[in-house]
Amino acid sequence: MDEAARYIDFLTSRCLDVAAGKSLRVVYRVDGSTDLSETILDHLEGYRGSRPVRLGNGAVNQLQLDIFGELMDSIYLYDKYGAPISYDLWKSLTWLLDWLSDNWHRPDDGIWEVRGGRQCFVFSRMMCWVAFDRALRMANKRGLPAPWTRWEDARTAIYEDVMANGWDAKRGIFVQHYGAPYLDASNLLMPMVKFIAPTDPRMLSMIQATRKLLVSDSLVRRYDPACAAPDGLIGDEGAFSLCTFWWVEALTRSGHLREARLTFEKMLTYANPLGLYAEEIGQSAEALGNFPQGFTHLALISAAYNLDRALDDPRAINARAELPLLGPP
Repeated sequence: MDEAARYIDFLTSRCLDVAAGKSLRVVYRVDGSTDLSETILDHLEGYRGSRPVRLGNGAVNQLQLDIFGELMDSIYLYDKYGAPISYDLWKSLTWLLDWLSDNWHRPDDGIWEVRGGRQCFVFSRMMCWVAFDRALRMANKRGLPAPWTRWEDARTAIYEDVMANGWDAKRGIFVQHYGAPYLDASNLLMPMVKFIAPTDPRMLSMIQATRKLLVSDSLVRRYDPACAAPDGLIGDEGAFSLCTFWWVEALTRSGHLREARLTFEKMLTYANPLGLYAEEIGQSAEALGNFPQGFTHLALISAAYNLDRALDDPRAINARAELPLLGPP
């Protein structure tokens, strides 16, 4: 709880720095500053020749609308389980949501920070819905002042927009971005953020398609780089550890407990001796990308917690039957 409180203090400081009519940055330094301009070090070849070597982060100038959903969900959970937030923070949040109500429809750069141009990413739209949903819940619970009609209208409009333009009925999938015919593993988070029921027919169809198109020996790719939105990066990439844990939780919540348990136990074998994960797992099971990646470990904890809780349910007796660690589901 102490660490969570310090994190909320950091978010509070960033929110209080934002004036009315303005927006948050995508990324900050740990001291709260925003000097993250990106430069390329041509004289370095990088790990195993993985040029270019960069300082800074070009994402600081990107538009990633999903950050508002992550922000509001974090603050909502802390307000519920930690300590009530201050009125000054709430006032800053209302300014941010006012900005979002005017801008949620804009194409953005998405959770994966693609460098191939902005799109109407389904995940970004969904997280905008989360932002308004959590704000309305907090206002209702705490009796905080809020422009109810405007926020409710925005929440409804976003939901209907995603269902109308983000769902491909022919393929039975939520697409990566509007007009695209392909999958993105980030949409597995839909039931986790309560956007859709985990057993909704659309979600079950998504799970079936993900299993077929993005899963290989239990490991999950975030998307198919050959056909998805251009990410501005050359070469192939491995399976995403984060997405594999999302996959475990999606399976768990939809009732596929035996497959979820097997996938989770197999994934544990890819950690290093200290139990740490890299961002990606290569074709030869090598660790690739950021290491260790905090995002992946948050997903691991969430997947483990929810799988354990599901397996403790008396109705899950068949899923608790002994399984060989690497045997068939």
